[in-house]
Amino acid sequence: MSHLVLGGMNAVVIGGSSGIGNAIAAGLQRAGASVVIIGRNPEKLDRATAELQKEDPQASSYRVDVTNTEQFQETAKRIEEKFGGIDILVNSQGITEIKPALDVTEADFTAVLTTNLTSVFTACTHFGRGMIARGSGSIINIASLAAHRGWSKAVAYTASKHGVAGITMTLAAEWAPHGVRVNAISPGYFLTDLNRERMSSERKENALKRTPMGRFGELPELAQIAVYLASPQASFVTGAIINVDGGYLASGI
Repeated sequence: MSHLVLGGMNAVVIGGSSGIGNAIAAGLQRAGASVVIIGRNPEKLDRATAELQKEDPQASSYRVDVTNTEQFQETAKRIEEKFGGIDILVNSQGITEIKPALDVTEADFTAVLTTNLTSVFTACTHFGRGMIARGSGSIINIASLAAHRGWSKAVAYTASKHGVAGITMTLAAEWAPHGVRVNAISPGYFLTDLNRERMSSERKENALKRTPMGRFGELPELAQIAVYLASPQASFVTGAIINVDGGYLASGI
């Protein structure tokens, strides 16, 4: 794959200020795309933007709460006007609530679904409209191992990620005739700044035991899949959910 396989393309990465989203933003930029990141946390956003600008001074960011539909759509419109259209959209926004299902309030459930699922729908349909009008585009949604199985003590998160898989396949089928591809990536266990400290040593040990490759993933390994899905090399790939999990889901029991 050419080093600048995404040259001339414009990419928006939601949740691009940290973790998986940040790694994907950097990967898309290295492959030649002009990258805009969207996030909520101003400190993380400023830090991530400064890093991206070391490689490309044109890299930019917007602070917006994607659960505020009106605010998000205004920002998205500004981005489209500035770039004259977006070729690649990555939805990497997400929160979780780890507690027994009986302790999850309706407010807890709604908060997770609004961030993890509703905002993905909003972003896909907003940027997808422009992609359909131009006859091309690639959308990449970040799903999860929890999009494929039940996940104890994560009922809202699991429901949201099953929903992301459903949105991905449905929009892929609906928008393929318009030249817009919609795919998803399901990451296995990757240590990021967000979960490195939060994951208990017992959970880390269990994750490694369950992963046939016997190690955690490296963020560049995810970024390369995103570059592939965004690129012309994946021109016949849509509706795919690629598991980047070291064999976790394949191992079954």
